[in-house]
Amino acid sequence: MLHPARLWKQLKNNKVQCRLCNHFCVIRPDDHGTCGVRQNVDGSLFTKTYDLVAAINIDPVEKKPMYHFLPGSETFSFGTQGCNFGCEFCQNASLSQHPKSGRAVTGQKATPETLVEAALAHNCRSISYTYSEPTVFFELMQDTAKLAHERGLKNIIVSNGFQSPECLEELSPLIDAANIDLKSFNNDFYKDICKGSLNPVLETLKHIKRLGWWLEVTTLLIPGKNDDISEIKNMAKFIADELGEEVPWHISRFHPDYMMQDLAVTPMKSLALARKAGTDAGLNYVYIGNVSDNESSATFCPTCKKEIISRFGFSMEEKGVENGMCKYCGTHANGVFEIKPA
Repeated sequence: MLHPARLWKQLKNNKVQCRLCNHFCVIRPDDHGTCGVRQNVDGSLFTKTYDLVAAINIDPVEKKPMYHFLPGSETFSFGTQGCNFGCEFCQNASLSQHPKSGRAVTGQKATPETLVEAALAHNCRSISYTYSEPTVFFELMQDTAKLAHERGLKNIIVSNGFQSPECLEELSPLIDAANIDLKSFNNDFYKDICKGSLNPVLETLKHIKRLGWWLEVTTLLIPGKNDDISEIKNMAKFIADELGEEVPWHISRFHPDYMMQDLAVTPMKSLALARKAGTDAGLNYVYIGNVSDNESSATFCPTCKKEIISRFGFSMEEKGVENGMCKYCGTHANGVFEIKPA
């Protein structure tokens, strides 16, 4: 069912321009934007995802991955179909790419009210807008996030970071934390493999830091595609210099999926070299994901170097952190560990 879209402008000849992301799609009557879920109907833009949720789960917040935002808590996670990227390695292609083939947008009926009530009923401390790209279900996210804040819940986005500045400003008072994919430090990778571009993502990351959201960054390391060590070092330097040494960086192991079924999993050596690049750049928290290695997912105090949070899969144990402080030396453990009273 069509719902009036937000963040767009009218053009001549009944065309419209969507202003949600950095594609800034100019859409002719009856056509759709790059995401496949926003349609021009008689010179007005509509969304097809406002009331259709295609995936919904109760997740550990560590699964997002968010290691420094309410660790140990559960987050109510949902997403719709559609995406403004076309990543050849997408692990949720059945959701993200489905509408681009011209097939009907599907999902279960939901409203912002029912989503917030479900989150509260399951004792979640946050809602995560995730699975596909939350930018393309902006209207549902915005309305749900407003209600979530009113009911004492926090809001998290898990995103490719291709939002327009206008979109980020609209979300500014509503979002509390973000995990943004920094897929590569090479624009050709973004253009050829993701159908996007690098620079807008870098600008989004810097914009998010200015907004004051808690930020974590994820990079899926793909053999022979984005694992050049010089590019990895440049990426680590960007995170440390432009975003801050306190920003956690999750380096995730690739497993064959979607259009990249012929590639091998990421070698542990490549993951270890990338992690070293991060620590050499001065980052305090560099993690390796999608591996069964507790040491590479543990949090160490940046001052005394003692282990303060242990992780086993998506479960965790606060060994040496209390009220957001290292028990051993008193250093502030960067992140959000408690919800402060309103």
